[in-house]
Amino acid sequence: MHAKLPNRWVIAAGAIAIQICCGSLYSWSVFVKPLTASQPWTLVQVSAAFQIALAFIGIGAMLGGLWQDRIGPRLVISVGGVLYGCGFLISAFSTEHHSLAGLYLGYGLISGIGIGMAYICPVAAIVKWFPDRRGLMIGATVMGYGAGAVFMGPIAARLIIHSGVPATFRIFSLVYFAIVVGAGQLQLNPPPGWCPAGWEPRTAVSRMASRIDYTVKEAIRTWRFWLLWLLLVINTSAGIMIISQASPLAQQQVGMSVIEASSVVAAISIFNALGRIVWAWTSDRMGRAQVYFALFAIQVGVFFALPHLHAAIPFEIAVCTIALCYGGGFSVLPILAADFFGPRYMGGIYGWITMATWVVAAIPSPLLIAHVREVTGTYDYAITVIGFVMVASLPLPLLAARAASRIATEQAALKVS
Repeated sequence: MHAKLPNRWVIAAGAIAIQICCGSLYSWSVFVKPLTASQPWTLVQVSAAFQIALAFIGIGAMLGGLWQDRIGPRLVISVGGVLYGCGFLISAFSTEHHSLAGLYLGYGLISGIGIGMAYICPVAAIVKWFPDRRGLMIGATVMGYGAGAVFMGPIAARLIIHSGVPATFRIFSLVYFAIVVGAGQLQLNPPPGWCPAGWEPRTAVSRMASRIDYTVKEAIRTWRFWLLWLLLVINTSAGIMIISQASPLAQQQVGMSVIEASSVVAAISIFNALGRIVWAWTSDRMGRAQVYFALFAIQVGVFFALPHLHAAIPFEIAVCTIALCYGGGFSVLPILAADFFGPRYMGGIYGWITMATWVVAAIPSPLLIAHVREVTGTYDYAITVIGFVMVASLPLPLLAARAASRIATEQAALKVS
């Protein structure tokens, strides 16, 4: 019946390429010092560009998710790629003319919306194409997002040294436009209700996935939706605080050079990417909510230890562990959302969760740590606060585990009846 359907592995490859481009946003810390040195802007003002971009990623994800639920992912991704490239061109022009507002408009608003639109569509599509490998394939897809700065961080650092910030923005704008729009043409949704021939949910984790497709409005009215949002907000806030300031934090706390600190940014990106596939794959066996509990528990110890680490290797282990957990949160949450609410309207549902998360998590965390650093001269106080927040958040994944068990029980009862 579906003999003419495209190869789902080709769709997955295109999705990963798009995510790599979108994930280069995480190389922003490489731009921080060059911008504060060459422009009449403070650390807080420069950090705000990253903060604005994160907030508008959420808005773009919400708009793109709802739109792709209606027309499919191809056009939505293409529009996102155009916005992404245009935003970087505006950023290049703005830094040449010392316009902070222009940087906020280009890098923050326009590129942020474009990234959000391009990011959400492959995630929603892969959930539908791989019900048999939901954790592994979502992990592989969003691993590309986490790996973006692995490539772009070191490249950006060297381009900035040799060509300057504006030229670096222009080069990246062309690369992002070409790859995102091109790979976007490979993306589409399977027919409603499609699944691989002969596949049935057999594992305990797969049986917890809802067979009822909630609409966006129906999902938002449930307490489970807001629990998922809160889980992602907490994990995102914790990780973004370190990622947004990784380069200057390494230079201050460990005494690294700019190039050495850029290698830390690259290492963080590697572990961010690895966390997305490792934790998502683990969730297929261990359970989604159980993985989230592990993420929070691990970060409790790391955040309390981080301010006391002044040697390079322990410092790098700590920040890479945070990145590992940060990436895991982003890969497991959409799987948990699909398990709770079904895959059909995944774009809109996860788009709303993403928007609400980025708006709330992006506003306080990067700005807070930059402000505390300027006022106190150290990052220690903000990092310690996050440690206490993680302790207080440990009961939340347990509530998610109870909700997943309840779904499995209800579906088993329906099957029997």
